[in-house]
Amino acid sequence: MYSGHPMGLFPSSKDAPRVVVTNGMVIPNYSSPDDLERFNALGVSQYGQMTAGSFMYIGPQGIVHGTTITVMNAFRKVLAKGESPAGKIFLTAGLGGMSGAQPKAGNIAGCITICAEVNPNAATKRHEQGWVDVLIDNMDDLIARVRNAKEQSEVVSIAYIGNVVEIWERFFEEDIYIHLGSDQTSLHNPWSGGYYPIGLSYDDSNTLLRDDPSAFKDEVQKTLRRHAIAVNKHNASGTYFFDYGNAFLLECSRAGADVMADNGIDFKYQSYVQDILGPMCFDYGFGPFRWVCASGKSDDLDKTDEIAVGVLQTIMENSPKEIQLQMQDNITWIKDAKQNKLVVGSQARILYADAEGRMKIAQAFNDAVAEGQIGPVVLGRDHHDVSGTDSPYRETSNIYDGSKFTADMAIHNVIGDSFRGATWVSIHNGGGVGWGEVINGGFGMLLDGSAEAESKLNNMLFYDVNNGIARRSWARNEEAIFAIKREMERTPGLKVTLANIVDDNIFENI
Repeated sequence: MYSGHPMGLFPSSKDAPRVVVTNGMVIPNYSSPDDLERFNALGVSQYGQMTAGSFMYIGPQGIVHGTTITVMNAFRKVLAKGESPAGKIFLTAGLGGMSGAQPKAGNIAGCITICAEVNPNAATKRHEQGWVDVLIDNMDDLIARVRNAKEQSEVVSIAYIGNVVEIWERFFEEDIYIHLGSDQTSLHNPWSGGYYPIGLSYDDSNTLLRDDPSAFKDEVQKTLRRHAIAVNKHNASGTYFFDYGNAFLLECSRAGADVMADNGIDFKYQSYVQDILGPMCFDYGFGPFRWVCASGKSDDLDKTDEIAVGVLQTIMENSPKEIQLQMQDNITWIKDAKQNKLVVGSQARILYADAEGRMKIAQAFNDAVAEGQIGPVVLGRDHHDVSGTDSPYRETSNIYDGSKFTADMAIHNVIGDSFRGATWVSIHNGGGVGWGEVINGGFGMLLDGSAEAESKLNNMLFYDVNNGIARRSWARNEEAIFAIKREMERTPGLKVTLANIVDDNIFENI
């Protein structure tokens, strides 16, 4: 598949992937947003996003687990040990295909989630689906509802139909304290409706976008500057704000907003990968493993959940203390997955797991298929993972050795997966943060209960995770160094080049 074009069927072997997908692969010098618009209009390239362009999209569930982990651990950073997030505010924006996971994740994490959405249809859809509890379109009503929720230490998700900047500004005026703040608007595509200006209705904004794109861009950038000012005021009062990898800080900086650190190079706020998912999950090899029950039966999904719980509980008995919290959070997630009503469409599940977890869960699935307990299972993962994506403002934002703007890891990953047993592989330009800013890839793997599937899952899943840990350890990330050393002890055939750590005092004393 050449950016959506079915180029052809070519003779191959049974061990090779059935499908190879590329989206947006262009010569680096021709990877600007304007290039995308031109190529897309010509029909010669397309934006594949992440799993959406590689046959592995499972709806908003695909991001709920990662968002839950992020919100839970962000609260752990700002609250006293053991303090409940109930009655504490998490303010964000976006109720689209991916951002729509935020209110569900907030409920699972146990806080007050306020999610602004300018598109009334999107907000209403999420409310009707049960992914957000309360729908409000009036600021005074929102303030009253939030104050009551705080007083009652409530766990509730609220969708506000309007611009999130209105909330940031008004809450500061009303002295309503926000514990956590972020944003998941589609700023990877800011000039085509990914982010809307304040002061205009949704319909008026769309009219301006259609009739005068340049004026629309000016209004968006004005709003970004105003957005940053409001966030900075709350941050000065103690709010913990993090970039959710949607290019918010990047586009704010391009708009001239006050988001740069004193050194003029870094942003004043960390991304969620830098502060949370990178060191806590990706560097240890934990990432969004997923599976789809090919039978389409909910009973099969229930059985796979049960299998995964048993596998993780057994692994946790001998897990080192460094990953005990991650293991327990993931066991809690999968135990509660059914009651949290995450399925939209395919009978699918997402579960953060490391290489050992993924391989043993997959092995147990394959055995269950062979025994006739369940139908075939398709394995996959989000591109937003340990190894599959090079993205300096998101997945690899906690790489500090200067290599975060390179894409060797993602390319090696898709090539390595292709000959280690994947049923299909994909590599894209721009997923998550935007065209020209990312190289991201994924895979699909069918488990049919055969010995061949067993061999492939062990060969490919091992590499699919440890490739990224190896790169992260070479970047001197302490958690990744721990993880890759542990893996080399468990797997004698694995030999990874380790970094020599230099004492900073040597440089300081020169």
